[in-house]
Amino acid sequence: MTATVMTPDSLVAATEPTFVFVGVTTGASSIMQVFPRWAAHLGISPRIVGIDVPMDADAATYRRVVTFLKEDPLSLGALVTTHKLNLFKASRDLFDEIGESAAQLDEISSISKRGDRLLGHAMDDVTSGLAYDEIVGDADEELLLLGAGGSSLALTLHLHRKNLAGSGVPRRIVVTNRRPGRIDEMRAFHDRIGFTLPIEYVVAPEPTANDAALATMAPRATVVNATGLGKDRPGSPLTDAARFPDDAVAWDFNYRGDLVFLDQASGQTGRGVRAVDGWFYFLHGWTRVMAQVFDITIPTSGPEFDELSRIARS
Repeated sequence: MTATVMTPDSLVAATEPTFVFVGVTTGASSIMQVFPRWAAHLGISPRIVGIDVPMDADAATYRRVVTFLKEDPLSLGALVTTHKLNLFKASRDLFDEIGESAAQLDEISSISKRGDRLLGHAMDDVTSGLAYDEIVGDADEELLLLGAGGSSLALTLHLHRKNLAGSGVPRRIVVTNRRPGRIDEMRAFHDRIGFTLPIEYVVAPEPTANDAALATMAPRATVVNATGLGKDRPGSPLTDAARFPDDAVAWDFNYRGDLVFLDQASGQTGRGVRAVDGWFYFLHGWTRVMAQVFDITIPTSGPEFDELSRIARS
């Protein structure tokens, strides 16, 4: 099956109900084959079309894409990856409604319509939270986030809300990032929302600094690769000399690519380290947006969710 892919300069109005995937190289994504099978299983009939937008495009490009989605009657909505922050910044005024998480995180990952109203939502706090709760649950062990980008920020928002609700959360969080600017942005965000958990921010320009942060974590800690290394770029945020805590959970937000981080974790025999990839994150990321766009109920666990996972893996 050949995926249909457009660019911001070659946008063509849909001739049938269409779901749009806004990314960088959408035609290479397996979702182009998975989505039609999911749609058939869920009893919906739209096709999927990609819009490839260059990294860090100018504001006019993002506005052109959002305006197209808003004005094309048969483009029912979209999932946005990679461009979530830039698209929001460039086109916020084009939306008739912005969800609470989108306003807090300054990003849009889900574009949907209700009548003639264009809605923008951020889903990362929900999707990362669903995956975290499935993998870690309400354990109060420590959490190390390697990378302070949007996914990490969204997960901390989930944990903040979870703590306010009285559920179990990590007793200590450490966040590292290569560039201090990202750390400053996360700290400012946490100050703005009145973040309720103990957290330490560490600038880690080299992998050895991440190794040092890892060495401070207690047994049974959860260690997350949120850097994109292993997928967007080769490598791992840790060196091969890094030692995971005993009985740790090593969770990579990536589910495909050269997952060196998980290889490092799995290689530490005798320490009880559990390596978990980003498969559940991927599933929740897509199904939550589909539920929003098509205004349907998609379970987040149980036999129906397991069937969607089976369809995707096949």
